[in-house]
Amino acid sequence: MTDQASPPPALYLIAGLGNPGRRYQASRHNIGFLVLDRLAAISGLAFSKRKEDALVCQGEFAGRKVLLAKPQTYMNLSGRSVASLARYFAIPNAATLIVLDDMDLPLGRLRLRPSGSAGGHRGLESVLERSGTLEIPRLRVGIGRPPGRQAPASFVLEDFGSGAQPLLAETLERAEACIRRHLQAGIQAAMTEFNRDPV
Repeated sequence: MTDQASPPPALYLIAGLGNPGRRYQASRHNIGFLVLDRLAAISGLAFSKRKEDALVCQGEFAGRKVLLAKPQTYMNLSGRSVASLARYFAIPNAATLIVLDDMDLPLGRLRLRPSGSAGGHRGLESVLERSGTLEIPRLRVGIGRPPGRQAPASFVLEDFGSGAQPLLAETLERAEACIRRHLQAGIQAAMTEFNRDPV
C-alpha cells in the first residue's frame, strides 16, 4: 500500500551524491555513491553508461523501474547532472530521491524527508537550485562529526576507518532497506520505520 492511490511513476531517479575519482572513492562524503553501488550490485546492474554528466544504470529495484545515477561533476555541481537527467527522462520531483551524507547524524542513522532546505549541504543545495524547488525527497545518511578540532572539510574527504567498517556495512544495508520501503510503500511509511535510532 503506497501513500498515494495513484499508480507509481513509470521511472524513479535515485541519485547518490559524491565526488568522482579513485581518491574519493571510499570517503565519508561519498556515502551516497556507496549506497548506489549497493543498490546496483543487488539488482545485478553496473554503472557502465554515462548520461548527462553521470554514471548511470537502469533496471528494476524493489519491483519498480529505477534509474540509478552517480553525478561526475563533483559534489558542489551535482544539480547540473541531476536536473538534466530528470528533464531528459521526464521524471517528476516526487519520483526523485537524493542520497547524501550528513555530519549532523551519527554513522548508522538515516533521515528521510520529502522536501526542505539543503541544510548547508552544497551538493543538495546545487540540486535544489538547478531543479527550482525544495520539493525533492532526500535520504540523509549519517557520517558523524569530526573529532576534536579537525576541519569538517578534511574530515568528509577521509576514508572511513577500519574500526567503522562493520557499522558502515550495517548503515548501507539499512539505507537499502529504507529505499526499498520507500519505493514499495511510500515515503511516509519509510520515514516512520527508518527515521529513528536503529534497534
